[in-house]
Amino acid sequence: MSENGARVLVVDDEPQILRGLRAILRGEGFQVDVASNKAEVLDAVASRPPDILVLDLVLPDGSGVEVCEEIRRWSALPIIVLSAVGDEREKVRALNAGADDYMTKPFGSDELAARLRALLRRAHEATTEPTIVVGELEIDLARRTVTSGGRQLHLTPIEFDLLRVLAQNRGRLVTHRTLLQEVWGPGYAEETHYLRVHIAHIRSKIEPDPSRPIYVLTEPGVGYRLRDEP
Repeated sequence: MSENGARVLVVDDEPQILRGLRAILRGEGFQVDVASNKAEVLDAVASRPPDILVLDLVLPDGSGVEVCEEIRRWSALPIIVLSAVGDEREKVRALNAGADDYMTKPFGSDELAARLRALLRRAHEATTEPTIVVGELEIDLARRTVTSGGRQLHLTPIEFDLLRVLAQNRGRLVTHRTLLQEVWGPGYAEETHYLRVHIAHIRSKIEPDPSRPIYVLTEPGVGYRLRDEP
C-alpha cells in the first residue's frame, strides 16, 4: 500500500475529535475508519486490518496500552498513540507495549499527516536494507561501518549496536528500555546511565556539533530518535 490512499483506523472516545481527525486525514488523501473503544478497535483490526492505527491512550473500556499489547501478539501494524500533556508514564508504557510513535494533544494536522506517511514508508521498506543513509551518514549494517562524507568513523561495538537500533527505527522514537534491552539485554532495562554515556560518545563522533545534535535527537525522559530525512 502506498502512502496515498492508505487506510487509517482512528480510535478515540470523543466524537468531536473523531470527526475532526476524519476530516483532516481525508483531506490529506487517506481513507479513514473510526472506532471509539477497545472492543471496536480490536474487532476492526482483526476483521478489516487498516494500514496504520491512530490510537488514543484513554478508552472507556480499557487503555491504549492494552490495545497495543494485544495487537502486538499477532500483528506488526504501525501504531501512533495520542496522549494528553502529563501522561508521560502512559506514553512510555505504550511505546514499550509496541506503539511505534506518539503525539501529544493538541497537535498540528500537518505533523500528524507527516508522521503517518513516515511510518507507512518505513513499514514497507525492506527489512534487510544493507545501508542506511541519513544526511552525510552512511550506516552499513552488514559490514558494521559508519562513514560521514566518505570518511570512516570509528565506533566501538556497543556504539555501533546502539546506532544500528536507532537506524533501523529512523524517524521513530526508541525508548530507553528498548535500547537497553536490544543492546545489553533484559537485565539492564533500567540502567539509563549506560545510555547517556554512550549516546554522548556517539554524538562526539557523528555530529558536526555534538552540543547541537542533528542526527541523534533526544526525547526528554522517554528515549532517542534518529533523524529520518535523507
